[in-house]
Amino acid sequence: MTKRCLLPLVLLAPLAVAACKRDAPAPGGPARYPLKGKVVEVDAANRKVTIAHEDVPGFMPAMTMPFVVLERDAALLQGVSPGDEVTATLVAPDSRYWLEDLVVVKKGTPDPNATPGPRSHEAHPGDTVPDVRLVDQDGKPLRLADYRGKAVALTFVFTRCPLPDFCPLMMKKFAAAHAALAREPDLAERTRLLTVSFDPDHDTPDVLRAYGAPFQKTRPPFAHWALATGKEQAVRALGEALELDYVEENRSFTHNLRTAVLDGEGRLRRLFRGNDWTPEELVAELKAAAGD
Repeated sequence: MTKRCLLPLVLLAPLAVAACKRDAPAPGGPARYPLKGKVVEVDAANRKVTIAHEDVPGFMPAMTMPFVVLERDAALLQGVSPGDEVTATLVAPDSRYWLEDLVVVKKGTPDPNATPGPRSHEAHPGDTVPDVRLVDQDGKPLRLADYRGKAVALTFVFTRCPLPDFCPLMMKKFAAAHAALAREPDLAERTRLLTVSFDPDHDTPDVLRAYGAPFQKTRPPFAHWALATGKEQAVRALGEALELDYVEENRSFTHNLRTAVLDGEGRLRRLFRGNDWTPEELVAELKAAAGD
């Protein structure tokens, strides 16, 4: 499969082998890193370019991922085409990042044998989500059927994510929703949160427990918000039903972001695509799905 991101579907998030380690920014300015790679896809209308880039020392390993340019630099994408070799400056002031000084150093052509990335099943409200076998952070079996009668918010992560805009952001948003629900015991009893890892080889129950423990607001912990994983076939089936695309490459993952709210019968009520939803929206959807 071609190493690429599907920008028309949703902003994709590549995740690396180890946590991202950023160099300290220069005094008075954001951190800046030289970037070099080959263009995979250009979405000029949205100021986005997907690049298969080399290692970015101090920031992340080589991978394929989408970047944006600021509106003032939109003209940088003019004349940039798939297959071009480029250099740029990756600017990362905080959890945001973008490219500056994008330059085509060698014109190229797309790979004529390239195959498109995965195209997911299109999910619709009312769809029944597969009741696959998972295992939770305690090593205990878990199925969506265990939550029948409760509204469930479900998202997907990969614990070794290096970019705070993506999987760590999903955890923070779930943590905010979790805290809000914990303040309403009756609503908390009728709702559950579930975070599923698609990296079962690394994200064992022990890893998931350690990763999720700092976010827990209930006693006992994990009573309201569980973390789980499962066999590849199970996680893949669950993800495909919710338009999740992910592929492992260079000991890392490229994937999109999907967060779903299910009703008490395990049917899809709302699917959030990307990372621009708020914890307040998630809580409102859970309240509605729980019958409030």
